[in-house]
Amino acid sequence: MMCCVCKEKQATVHLTQIDSDKVQKVDLCEECAKQKGLNDPTGFSLADLLMGLGASQELEQATPAGDLVCPTCGFSQADFKKAGRLGCADCYRTFRDGLETLLKTIHRGTRHIGKVPHALQQSHDLTEKLRQAQKTLDKAVQAEDYEQAAVLRDEIKRLKARIHEASKS
Repeated sequence: MMCCVCKEKQATVHLTQIDSDKVQKVDLCEECAKQKGLNDPTGFSLADLLMGLGASQELEQATPAGDLVCPTCGFSQADFKKAGRLGCADCYRTFRDGLETLLKTIHRGTRHIGKVPHALQQSHDLTEKLRQAQKTLDKAVQAEDYEQAAVLRDEIKRLKARIHEASKS
């Protein structure tokens, strides 16, 4: 297994953190582990380590020309490398290229979707189906396909009734 940091040497230090039902693993070679100060495994958070590892490398690879500095807060790549956090909202724009690669590596994507309560998701889905049915109805009427339009009209009535029922709950 290769080191998560340098991706060149064999990993000899294997860290695992279990938080509730989530398991996070990091594999490091001995040299990278020493550079990250992993002499005392109780003195750090795996999440902080992950941010410190990937963030600094991804940021450096994305902007090799020099050290970027956020115009709003003055945070630099070196500051980000030390802290593992950004200084302000504008840092996300300044360090966009490196952060995008980093987020794709750590997470499944670069856009946070979040969770939606089940009832709200159902309501949203029904509303979207209604919108699509209305568009299709408009096209059927324009094409003078009145049989299809009648079917869609009935479907729209059912969807509106379901939306109304869902809003009462």
